[in-house]
Amino acid sequence: MDIYEYAMQMERDGEDLYRDLAGRTANKGLQNILIMLADAEVRHYKLFQNMKNNGKLIMADTSILNEVRNVFVKMKEEKSFEVDVSHIELYRKAQEIEKTTQDFYEEKAGETQDKSQAGIFLKIADEEKRHYFILESIIDFVNRPASWLENPEWYHLEEY
Repeated sequence: MDIYEYAMQMERDGEDLYRDLAGRTANKGLQNILIMLADAEVRHYKLFQNMKNNGKLIMADTSILNEVRNVFVKMKEEKSFEVDVSHIELYRKAQEIEKTTQDFYEEKAGETQDKSQAGIFLKIADEEKRHYFILESIIDFVNRPASWLENPEWYHLEEY
């Protein structure tokens, strides 16, 4: 399996994981966040598909952190604190996968001679890092929803 096929499979697996997690939670806000993460994995998949086919290598900036922040604000306004604590281990597993994926893309960026491709690998690695911190925010929220949403500084959703 070549590097692009491998990366595409990782992204497909990530999408499946996030859609599965979204289906397991009853909280609409968390469902929306998990679907956003799944959709980001689809964008990554398509980018690697283009790279494999020597297509156009353009990766638009993402606004996922702002979108996630808006979902949490809406949850706060609606006092939507109902969450399933039993899913924490699933979120931690997803977080581990994001870290492994980030490391993989950083490694591949260092191996390629094509500066454009290296830049794409690094940009996707940076997005995977954001996904890791989004999952960290979900874990924090699930552990203590009322106090987490009341925090006025929102330090847990900084731009990375």
